[in-house]
Amino acid sequence: MTHPGNLSIIDYTYSLPDDRIAVHPLEKRDDSKLLIYRNGQISEDRYRMLHEHLPVDSMLVFNNTKVVEARLHFQKHTGSRIEIFCLEPGGFADITSAMQQTGHVLWKCLVGGAKKWKQGSLEKTILINNQPVTLSATMVERKEDYYLIEFNWSAEHLHFADILHAAGSLPLPPYLNRQVEEEDKTRYQTIYARHDGSVAAPTAGLHFTQQLLQQLQQKNIQQHFVTLHVGAGTFKPVKAAVMQEHEMHAEFIEIQAAFISQLIQQLQSGQPVIAVGTTSLRTIESLYWIGVNIGQQQQQQTAVTVNLSQWDAYELPQNIPATEALTTLLHWMQEQKTEILFAKTQIIIAPGYSLRIAQGLVTNFHQPQSTLLLLVAAIIGNDWRTVYQYALEHEFRFLSYGDGSLLWKKE
Repeated sequence: MTHPGNLSIIDYTYSLPDDRIAVHPLEKRDDSKLLIYRNGQISEDRYRMLHEHLPVDSMLVFNNTKVVEARLHFQKHTGSRIEIFCLEPGGFADITSAMQQTGHVLWKCLVGGAKKWKQGSLEKTILINNQPVTLSATMVERKEDYYLIEFNWSAEHLHFADILHAAGSLPLPPYLNRQVEEEDKTRYQTIYARHDGSVAAPTAGLHFTQQLLQQLQQKNIQQHFVTLHVGAGTFKPVKAAVMQEHEMHAEFIEIQAAFISQLIQQLQSGQPVIAVGTTSLRTIESLYWIGVNIGQQQQQQTAVTVNLSQWDAYELPQNIPATEALTTLLHWMQEQKTEILFAKTQIIIAPGYSLRIAQGLVTNFHQPQSTLLLLVAAIIGNDWRTVYQYALEHEFRFLSYGDGSLLWKKE
């Protein structure tokens, strides 16, 4: 694979007028337009007809993470307002355990109005099941990119997820440029969201309805779920001139061993795997590289680590078959007597990357000069320009609440 470190981000821009950004969702999820790309050919349909564009026995992989109410607002006695944006846990190997903490927890956060918060704890009282609960926030440490905050709450039987749900508000993407409205509480969440932990929705999944899932099932299109907790870094603009200077955000993944077994079977059958969303794609491609990494570490007789760094996909051995890498990962999990893989992935999928697991991607239309646009370009090459130009000329809606596409890997 070609190393994308020297890619210039200015080559991945296009003009996105404000009126093409979908500020609100459509009334019906599956009424969104669907652009279909296959080897240079473009057609369009509606999401509710997705099953017509997928082969029988395909496997769809969804991300079942759940967006948490990550924005917490406090008011000091002086009247100053402080906003704490909860990014990810501090000192935990996985988000699920951190969300289940009772009484207190450490969290990495952004702080709006930090200059007004010199010392002491912030406090607020919230009602949960009609009972008052005192929530306090104490700044433990200031880091370069975040603040380490300790949260304490008076009702010690409650989990941190309960506290966020009662005290926080949804973190809508900054480009929507509006306050959270009542409809966002359901519409900025997939219908299959299960595991608390994301600060942004896996937006490709917002188009799916129960009826569409049933139609897919009737065509014997398998539906499987992985968990990647989407971090705020997904909106982090690329400010570096070349990608070598951009630090990719790391995100937590949680994968069942049973899913890895099913993925191996699907690849052996020769039937396609299609990721629903860039987060699902990043997850299943990360599984391949974790398997490759474990195999190499075992050969070198070094301690096994499962976290992936930014450039691992370009620097690890490139010739390992997908089923072999996944089997290595599965055997390692069996040796560890664990049914769930907890890991962090920082891999960047950009032009020069060769897909190892997925053959297709269902995804929305992404911001100019973003790592998500680089991912699209990795799958369909320079045809991304043609696809995006078509979408702009044919009234497609862009970004989180916008329309989407089915992109088949360019042969």
